[in-house]
Amino acid sequence: MTSDPLMTVNSVTFETAAQHACASVPVVTAGDRVADVRQGLVGHQYESASHIIVCDSGRYRGIVRIEDLLSAPGDATIVGLMDREAPVVAPGVDQEVAAWHAVRKGASALPVIDQDARFMGLIPPLRLLTVLLSEHEEDLSRLGGFLKTSMAARVTSEEPVKRRCRHRLPWLLVGLCGALLAAEFVSWFEAQLEHKVMLAFFIPSIVYLADAVGTQTETIIVRGLSVGVGMRRMVRRELLTGLVIGWALAAIGGPLIWWRWGDSDVALVVALALFAACSTATLAAMALPWLLNVFGLDPAFGSGPLATVIQDLLSILIYFAIALALMH
Repeated sequence: MTSDPLMTVNSVTFETAAQHACASVPVVTAGDRVADVRQGLVGHQYESASHIIVCDSGRYRGIVRIEDLLSAPGDATIVGLMDREAPVVAPGVDQEVAAWHAVRKGASALPVIDQDARFMGLIPPLRLLTVLLSEHEEDLSRLGGFLKTSMAARVTSEEPVKRRCRHRLPWLLVGLCGALLAAEFVSWFEAQLEHKVMLAFFIPSIVYLADAVGTQTETIIVRGLSVGVGMRRMVRRELLTGLVIGWALAAIGGPLIWWRWGDSDVALVVALALFAACSTATLAAMALPWLLNVFGLDPAFGSGPLATVIQDLLSILIYFAIALALMH
């Protein structure tokens, strides 16, 4: 356990609740008088004194806020002030899960308790806030697909032009290759475009909507993981959501295209392509970070840009494959 209660954002390298817990905090028993407890705090240096822990033979019983202690009558006992239902967390719980657990329960500090209800330490308010800020910045960096940690994000914001280019250019080159490959894919269907020029009108729409659905999925996954929701709990629901969204866009877009341009064949092709592309976008947005991790690559470096390139190529192939099948 660290002895520095004033950690900065850049110094957060811990991972579990126990590693953030302060051992040096006020600990009293339920039968102690308020006046005695207040007197006992005088002259003692604690890592955190925002909360008083109530224990019985080392076993956790509850917690008392310093505000409640200072405002209570001196002859009252601690048992009347302590909160028995305050949220607690196990020592091995991930730091981010622990912090969000406190937020959801409206707690400003979080006792760390082992399986035998023994008090291990207290995660004070500043450390909870530090963890939340650090994890939030890291999640944004991961979603952006260019950096692994919040510390790296801060360093990058002040780094020279040469290093900025070195961080960004590789993934932009991947995007350039994807754009050239997309042009190659379109050239494969030159005959279909010559036969039905209107097909070219809707390429940007198919690509954009599929990318938008994939981006939404990435955001949902990052948010879910940041609050401790397991991947297995999100996969099925997100896949079903992608199917529903694809169907809804197809049901709305197809008739509108038919009404505006009067071509039922193109309307059907675009509708089916919207359904297929948006459905696969959800799958790609979830699968790519997982595959990068399986192959020992950090998903933080480029999962977003790479997912966009892959989905763009898939969308074009899906669109023209459907056009070829229905308009041959």
